[in-house]
Amino acid sequence: MNDRLQDLADAGVSIWLDDLSRQRLTSGSLATLIHDQHVSGVTTNPTIFAKAISDKNAYAEQVERLAAEGVSTDQAIRVITTDDVRNAADLFKPVYDDSEGVDGRVSIEVEPGFARDTAKTIAQAKELWETVGRENVFVKIPATKEGIPAIAETLAAGISVNVTLIFSLERYKAVADAFLTGLEKALDNGHDVTKLASVASFFVSRVDSEVDKRLDAIGTDEAKALKGKAAIANARLAFEAYEEIFASDRWREIETAGAKPQRPLWASTGVKDPAYKSTMYVEELVTAGVVNTMPQATIDAVAKEGDITGDTVRGNYDADRKVIADLEKLGISYDEVVQVLEDEGVSKFDVSWTELQDTVTAALKAAAK
Repeated sequence: MNDRLQDLADAGVSIWLDDLSRQRLTSGSLATLIHDQHVSGVTTNPTIFAKAISDKNAYAEQVERLAAEGVSTDQAIRVITTDDVRNAADLFKPVYDDSEGVDGRVSIEVEPGFARDTAKTIAQAKELWETVGRENVFVKIPATKEGIPAIAETLAAGISVNVTLIFSLERYKAVADAFLTGLEKALDNGHDVTKLASVASFFVSRVDSEVDKRLDAIGTDEAKALKGKAAIANARLAFEAYEEIFASDRWREIETAGAKPQRPLWASTGVKDPAYKSTMYVEELVTAGVVNTMPQATIDAVAKEGDITGDTVRGNYDADRKVIADLEKLGISYDEVVQVLEDEGVSKFDVSWTELQDTVTAALKAAAK
């Protein structure tokens, strides 16, 4: 039987699950994914936790205890989510050790409401890091303009970071620069950079969703021919930038201290358009040294029908640049698209955080009665 997920891992792609819940931890399903489907890390976000905590049975005992203690909604959210992340980190510790800290990572995100506030982001990143208390955890910080200095300062404090909500090449380069600055400061501050790590989460499918909508509105044959191409081209060009940045003299100097590069992570890799093959954003973004974080359905699809044929990123850069140029010729502004996506991304996580608060508030009230 073909082990397509093993083929993907052998090609140098780390397979991470874009999901976490108490049920996954207690049922053993997450442990099974590690053992059977080569999953080597987990990412979370407010949407994932809102969905997880809506499963009242899984959290009932803890919610009852928290209600009896009279904690606030936000305090309860902090306790519940950091417990899940801590337990997942413990489960992934052998993967972390075996990979010398490259994989076995579990991410937890700062509150979406702090996305435009540098100081609050830094403060909460430190709080989350201390509360979880596991060295194989990533604190997720969004790549807003205000998030960029927060990324550098969080790394400078010796805290590993998953940078999220990256859509544009310009912003990706700023993220990579913040990573280098953070590591330089961490070294100055006396931190062991061999244990300090980061990933840059470049969002994929949402780019096609926004661009395809605009192509449909144009409606010409030329426009239709570009559907489903923007996201992959954008991600590949980010990898081209990654190659250039981490071949620089600046990086080489940091690397001599034992630091590892900030790996590109492909996020939002479940297809949004049913017309596209469900494994498209996996198959077309295979190259060594990246992470692909997938929802369960995408992992299952790759295992069943993935066509892993080796590196599909390097060597396509000129064709990828032409895709972006052709979109511009049709009047689709790259800069406008990526800004819309960033704004929407922050807004969507704000909505999910409110849903999470509402769910926990209702559960605490029910338990108190």
